[in-house]
Amino acid sequence: MKVPYAPHFSEDETLENGQTVTIGKYDVRDHDAVYDLSIALNYGQSTGSAQMLRFLTEHTEIVCNPPYADWRICQTIGSTGALEQALRMLCDKDRGDSVLTEDFSFSTALETIAPLGVKAFGTPIDNEGLVPEAMDMLLTNWDDKERGARKPHVLYTVPSGQNPTGATQGTGRRRAIYAVCQKHDVFIIEDEPYYFLQMQPYAGRNQPDAPPPRTVEEFVSSLIPTYVSMDIDGRVLRMDSFSKVLVPGSRLGWVVGSEQIIERYQRHAEVASQGPSGFSQIILYKLLDETWGHEGYLRWLMNLRMQYTKRRDALLAACEEHLPRDIVTWTPPAAGMFLWLHVDYAKHPQAATKSLTDVEEEIFNSCIDGGVLVARGSWFLAEKEKPMPGLFFRATYAAASAENMNEAIKRFGQAVRHSFGN
Repeated sequence: MKVPYAPHFSEDETLENGQTVTIGKYDVRDHDAVYDLSIALNYGQSTGSAQMLRFLTEHTEIVCNPPYADWRICQTIGSTGALEQALRMLCDKDRGDSVLTEDFSFSTALETIAPLGVKAFGTPIDNEGLVPEAMDMLLTNWDDKERGARKPHVLYTVPSGQNPTGATQGTGRRRAIYAVCQKHDVFIIEDEPYYFLQMQPYAGRNQPDAPPPRTVEEFVSSLIPTYVSMDIDGRVLRMDSFSKVLVPGSRLGWVVGSEQIIERYQRHAEVASQGPSGFSQIILYKLLDETWGHEGYLRWLMNLRMQYTKRRDALLAACEEHLPRDIVTWTPPAAGMFLWLHVDYAKHPQAATKSLTDVEEEIFNSCIDGGVLVARGSWFLAEKEKPMPGLFFRATYAAASAENMNEAIKRFGQAVRHSFGN
């Protein structure tokens, strides 16, 4: 695979008023540029600028290479806004529509679904995310009256480093889930903010790290295939974003899908978001296209992969050192920024008299008193009325230092031991 890389450099220029306005080495008022402020500060189209659209289309072709010719992209104001627009397109509360997702799902996504009057239903998960056999059984035995909603025709999933569980669907798992969606004619919303945060395999505490990818080509080929890359039916809408890998405040992302779906998404964007910010687009364009090029951006992502690997390993080392292994278990995440901690409620000395929710609240409040915030598993339950399938907490290694993570996990372990009388 050949990745194009063509940086272009220019000298700073002085404006008529004697001031120079630059981004890096680029004069944003250079009218010889293909994308400058005279364009960025004007009204644009719902797809975003043609210049940024071209870069993102090329990027999508390098990474995903959808297996059909009439795929398109449309820029977004971030994946949450994209999800809301997609749900309005695909679901109708008056028809009793519903959305299928993981048992524990991204809380903001659930809060986006609920106001639309559309129900969210969870399906069982394991260490690799959605369980296709369980999903198939749920859809096969669906009863509209019993469930109070039509059989779901939309699946919302975060395949890589899922929030909150940190689970990553492998290639075989994704193909099996896609086959279930084909069988039941389910449309897939593939939310992939953590896709490029796929990390090196966890070797264990004090073990040598696995060697990183040596080239851009090796890095791209090491990534798990996306749903849109295996989509032969046009049943996938992939949501991408710069939020977790570059500039969270840019509020800039894009969706990938069939021409028919993207055309409808574009029409909806015209009366909703009206397209992404011109400021965000020109800043990112100057960095991504004119400075880095595709190879430079992918090398940035390669470096990010190694940084997150180190952070994850530091958090896992802290867990191995400070948590009671007979009570707390976890699976080392293969992607993303979250660690899902399972606390064995059945071993609680007061399990017969104290509810799981009470124990969860007790440990959570004890952590808060100790100056530590861990997210409660109940916050992410797709169906709030269902009993909790277990006692879970979510930790993150997104930003904290190794020292702070070590201390935080130590205090979490103390809170668990205190609750369990250890």
